[in-house]
Amino acid sequence: MPRLLLLLPTTTYRAEAFLEAARKLKLDVVVGSKRAAMREDLGDAAFLPLNMHDLEEAVRSVVEFARTTPIDVVVGVDDHTTVVAATISTALGLPHNPVTAVAAARNKHRMRELLHAQGLPVPRFALFSVDDDPKELVAPSPTPLPGGERVRVRGEIGFPCVVKPISLSASCGVIRANDRDEFVAAFHRVAALLERLGEEALGEGAGKILVEDFVPGREVALEGLLTNGELRVLALFDKPDALDGPFFEETIYVTPSRLPAAVQREVASCAARAARALGLGEGPVHGELRVSDRGVWVIEIAARSIGGRCSQALRFATGMSLEEVILRHALRMDIPSLDREGSAAGVMMLPIPRAGMLEEVRGLEKALAVPGIEDLEITAQPGDELVPLPEGTRYLGFLIARGETPATIEAALRAAHRQLEFIITPAPAATQRSRVMIF
Repeated sequence: MPRLLLLLPTTTYRAEAFLEAARKLKLDVVVGSKRAAMREDLGDAAFLPLNMHDLEEAVRSVVEFARTTPIDVVVGVDDHTTVVAATISTALGLPHNPVTAVAAARNKHRMRELLHAQGLPVPRFALFSVDDDPKELVAPSPTPLPGGERVRVRGEIGFPCVVKPISLSASCGVIRANDRDEFVAAFHRVAALLERLGEEALGEGAGKILVEDFVPGREVALEGLLTNGELRVLALFDKPDALDGPFFEETIYVTPSRLPAAVQREVASCAARAARALGLGEGPVHGELRVSDRGVWVIEIAARSIGGRCSQALRFATGMSLEEVILRHALRMDIPSLDREGSAAGVMMLPIPRAGMLEEVRGLEKALAVPGIEDLEITAQPGDELVPLPEGTRYLGFLIARGETPATIEAALRAAHRQLEFIITPAPAATQRSRVMIF
């Protein structure tokens, strides 16, 4: 029986889906995580305590464990644990992506450098320290920038621009600035967020802020699988809500995409080139790309699958889940087909409307009664503190829908969301703080 080491962060939505896929495949599972309380949710899986923020210690622990309990494959489920998984796989001599490639996919600045060097269409960018004075970074441009703007952020990054951390996900800390005053405010806000989260949550992203051009256009999400360096697109999601800022909260994903076939091919080609530029060759990839009047632009390529509960929107041949596909691929097991089921599907990540303490969610039955809605899960619990973007990184829950067309799916998700009422009360001042939920 193959043995899987599944690396889980201390807070994640991903555990259940991967554990269910492992049970279906009859794998012997060892869960590596820092949180001992997780043992209660593992079922038959074994537990290996790992501090994945101390990489050397984690590798030593796994190597020692593997001397008596051999491991066949190591899988991480988020941006950080995929780096740990690649490092452990190297130590165990198991197939894996290069550690440098996976680490680059997590570091937005390093990603930009590699993609730019390979001629990929990426926004102009610059890296700064939280100790920099943002007022000193803004200066008149000696030549007019596109649109006639004559103000720039060190170099030729014009307004509007985007200010962001280099190692967080789910749009946490990502802010658009349209002028000098907004840029200064956004820079200070991101710097405060990074200081609050601390080095353990941020890793090499601690104290660093990326500034880049804002790329207008429609944003899409690509879910893919790399095999021997070749990308197979599993799904292309439209994001029908405009993501123009000032914050970039993602809500609805719908597949199949309604973009013209030629544009979809260009998106897939761009994502494949981006994966190669980073050095990725095996396993899942999740890409965020923008389609503008100047072509397709790469926003991010992650060496992992889609986050949250969003993978529930995808079903493959013989009822396989995305997580089963990933595990079969990692173990070189037969995959009957990577074709998706014929129906359209979508997910809505329920946004947090305002800060406070969640008291109650009403209208659940009415939302589930909307035609096309397959599932509704409220992941926030009564009493939880809710932190909206750009400081927060969690959602209230997830709506899943299936139907005949992308348009009907989008309409169903919006209709179901309108049925929900979130009762949120002000949070006590002593408890007001940001918390990070890793997808």
